[in-house]
Amino acid sequence: MSAPVPPAAPTSVGSAPSPPPGVGALMLIAGRLKEYASGVARQGKPWAEVVDRNAFSKPGNLAEATSRLRKNANYFKVNYLIVMLLCTAFTFVLHPSSLLVLALLAGSWIYVFLMRTTPLVISGRTLSEREKLIGMSAISFITIFFLTSVGTVFFSALSISIALIALHGAFREPDNLFIDEGETQQGFMNIFAVPAVPATVST
Repeated sequence: MSAPVPPAAPTSVGSAPSPPPGVGALMLIAGRLKEYASGVARQGKPWAEVVDRNAFSKPGNLAEATSRLRKNANYFKVNYLIVMLLCTAFTFVLHPSSLLVLALLAGSWIYVFLMRTTPLVISGRTLSEREKLIGMSAISFITIFFLTSVGTVFFSALSISIALIALHGAFREPDNLFIDEGETQQGFMNIFAVPAVPATVST
């Protein structure tokens, strides 16, 4: 009679390596920013309507230009915001040194607040979250506006964007646009306000 065959030893399955500390939070933030950006972009008007050549004319006076700008800023606010972002991005691409400075600053913020797991100690003193926030904000402000040309590049891009938006808003006739007159009272800065998504009522 043959000897019984011993049972095979169970094979251990290696668990998947856990992501580095902070990566999960960073991916969560990136996902939410992507969803937010997609939601904002969907609220924009068709670009064919923005650049409709038949809808442009010279305003009769300053009051008419201001009225047009206010109405167009309310109607095309998402498109105007996209123009500002694209203009800013293009300007920084033309200045790679400033873009590198921004990347280094962004990387330092991510490391200090997301990637680093041990407390930050300077001269034997552990810094609190509030102190780290104040310190990083001060370093970023000094770097952007005093040590590098990042601030100048940013304000140049902002000035170009505002000039383009002002020209479009003053020369684009808003007569054929469906505009809520109550919202136009919010003014030009209303382009930064994202319209609220209406809630759906379940039946």
